[in-house]
Amino acid sequence: MSGPPPAVAAVRSAVRRALSGLPEGTTALVACSGGADSLALAGALAFEAPRLGVPAGGVTVDHGLQEGSDERAGTVAKVLGGLGLDPVRAVAVRVGGRGGPEAAARRARYDALDAVVAELRPAVVLLGHTLDDQAETVLLGLARGSGARSLAGMAPRTGAYLRPLLDLDRATVREACSLMGLSPWEDPHNHDPRFARSRVRHEALPALEAALGPGIAAALARTATLLRADADTLDALAADLHGRAREGGPGLAVGVLEGAGPALRTRVLRRAALESGCPASALNARHVRELDRLVTAWRGQAHIDLPGGVRGRRDAGRIVFGG
Repeated sequence: MSGPPPAVAAVRSAVRRALSGLPEGTTALVACSGGADSLALAGALAFEAPRLGVPAGGVTVDHGLQEGSDERAGTVAKVLGGLGLDPVRAVAVRVGGRGGPEAAARRARYDALDAVVAELRPAVVLLGHTLDDQAETVLLGLARGSGARSLAGMAPRTGAYLRPLLDLDRATVREACSLMGLSPWEDPHNHDPRFARSRVRHEALPALEAALGPGIAAALARTATLLRADADTLDALAADLHGRAREGGPGLAVGVLEGAGPALRTRVLRRAALESGCPASALNARHVRELDRLVTAWRGQAHIDLPGGVRGRRDAGRIVFGG
C-alpha cells in the first residue's frame, strides 16, 4: 500500500516531530485562520495526534476587521471540529492600541491564544509559519535595521508556541492542504500593499529572486537559523546585565552599563524601551543607538523620542523611560 503524497507526508512528519517531545497530558492546539498553511497544519495535527495519544484541539481568532469575519470564524471552527479536533474555540478580539494595524492585530491575536492556553493548561499552540514566512521576517528585520535578533527570525519554539513548518516552503504546505481536500480562505490583507509584509511577499522577494536567482527564501531562512544560537547566547548574557542595571532605583544604572560591551548594552537598552511601551515593530537600531549615546557619549543632551510616545533620558546617573 502506497503512503501519502510527499507534500502531505512532509507536513505530517513535521507535526509528528513537534508532538513527540511534549509532556504527557499536554493539549496541542492549532491556531487556524482558515488559510492554506494553517489548514494543512490542522489536517496534519488531526492525523498525527491520535496516533501519538496527544489531545488536540484548535483555535481561530476573529479580529473583526472585515465584514463577515464572525461567520468566517464560525466556518473555520466547524472545519476544525470536522477534522476531529476537540476542543475548538472561536475567539473574537478587539484590535486597537499603539503601533500600526499589523502590530495591533498580532497583539490581540496572541492575547487571545494566551488566554486559551491558560484555560486548557498544560497546552501548546502550533502556528503555521513556513520557510517563506521566515524569509519575510528576516527581510523586514533588515529593513528596520533591528540587529541580530530580528535577523534570527522566528524560533521553532517560543514558550507555548511551536512552529513545526519552518523548514517547509509555502508551496509544499499549500500543496498538502489541497491534497488533504481542504478548502482554504485567502485573507485579502495578504495582498494589500498597505501592509509591509504583503509588500515583502509580493514585491521584494520576487524582485530578489529575479535579480539573484532562485533559493533566496531558503538562504534567508538558513541565515536566521545560523544567527539564532548566537543571539540566544547574547540575550542570556544581556538578561543578567539587565538585572544588575535595574538594581538601586528606576530605569537602568549608567555605571553598570558603561562596563559592558556594546552588544550586551544595546540589548539591555532595547529591552527597557520595549518594556516601557515602545512597539517592537517601530523600534529600530537608530533609536537604540541614540539611547546608547546617553550612556557612552553623555554631553547633557535632552531626551530621546522613541516610538509609541515614549521618551528616554539620563537622570541622576540612570537611564529612565516615560511619556
